[in-house]
Amino acid sequence: MTRLIDYAEASAEVRAVYDDIKATRGIPDVTNFWKALAVHPPTLRRTWESLKAVMAPGALDPLTKELLYLAVSIAHGCRYCIASHTASARARGMNEEMYGELLAIVGMAAETNRLATALDVPVDEIFRRDTR
Repeated sequence: MTRLIDYAEASAEVRAVYDDIKATRGIPDVTNFWKALAVHPPTLRRTWESLKAVMAPGALDPLTKELLYLAVSIAHGCRYCIASHTASARARGMNEEMYGELLAIVGMAAETNRLATALDVPVDEIFRRDTR
């Protein structure tokens, strides 16, 4: 199992990232994902800064961003990310009906993606982007 770096044993560089995560998220402690990344402080900092930027307010609302993150996590089979982003999506308003529809879409997309790939279906002109 991966070593987890707790705040008390963290370097000043790691503590600075932990402090930013806790302040940004309004939580008393960082989760195990961040504690695992702390074994390599540059990766911890880069990942946090990237995630913070991607999940920041933008054209997509926070719930939509969490639903997308959850869908990709399901498609990739990341048990930790599924648990984390299910909790985040629920906190942002996802209900059981929405979760059921999300699962149906993820399952359907996986099936049709595999069929299109296996059949090597050519992309219709109507779906191609104008590259001029």
